[in-house]
Amino acid sequence: MSSIKIIIATTKKYTMPEDPVYLPLHVGATKGNMGKQAPYIGYTRDNTGENISSKNSTYCELTGLYWAWKNLEDDYIGLVHYRRYFASPDSNKQMDPYDRIVGGGELRRILKDHPIIIPESRKYYIETLESHYAHTHYQSQLTETRAVIRKLYPEYLPSFDNVLKQTQGHMFNMMIMRRDYLDEYCTWLFNILREVERSYNHDELDSAYQGRYIGRIAEIIFNVWLDYKMVSGAITQDDICELPCIHLEKINWFKKGKAFLEAKFLHKKYDHSF
Repeated sequence: MSSIKIIIATTKKYTMPEDPVYLPLHVGATKGNMGKQAPYIGYTRDNTGENISSKNSTYCELTGLYWAWKNLEDDYIGLVHYRRYFASPDSNKQMDPYDRIVGGGELRRILKDHPIIIPESRKYYIETLESHYAHTHYQSQLTETRAVIRKLYPEYLPSFDNVLKQTQGHMFNMMIMRRDYLDEYCTWLFNILREVERSYNHDELDSAYQGRYIGRIAEIIFNVWLDYKMVSGAITQDDICELPCIHLEKINWFKKGKAFLEAKFLHKKYDHSF
């Protein structure tokens, strides 16, 4: 029987699902380049084995993905968040959010036919992925990412340009993949991010929130990787299963919508999560 492990990226103690396919992982357990240790919160820490834990302030949950890629040996590996999970396809919105979280048995049935699980697309309607990113963060980060892809993986440029024109995308850096796909994706992803981190001028990043740009770039280019693989025929639509995304805490849609419009029309950058 295939083994599945889905890490739950967290920075604090929280109610976690009991299903053994889930592994709570304390991301950013090493704080910064000085090697300071974050207080122990009772979970596996991402600064064991081969890791990039100290980069969590810019890489966000990707320090967890990197740790899982390098240190787990399971046949399928995934990433979710302590407040955000994949929903069971048999659940409904009237159920308690914790009861909607997809379980190991369901995942085995899905992954048997669909070796890649991703969240349903997030729609921006009046924005493209590029314009939304430029309004809420910095266009220069996308420009630098494109230059890095052109240098390292030029065959992906058409997909990069195509994805940025779309008005929807698979976000949150959430996925569950068969090991061979994960190996390929993570090799590609971290090669790009490492070069962007090295070459991008960080001076304009005026807050810790904006400093998390590497994690945000990864959200965008996950769609680039998928697009290229689909266009090239390396994966098909049948290989992919989209599942709804559950938020365990209520989202203030008024504040979120207000910030979205202010970013688009008043050029006010985001300064916190919603």
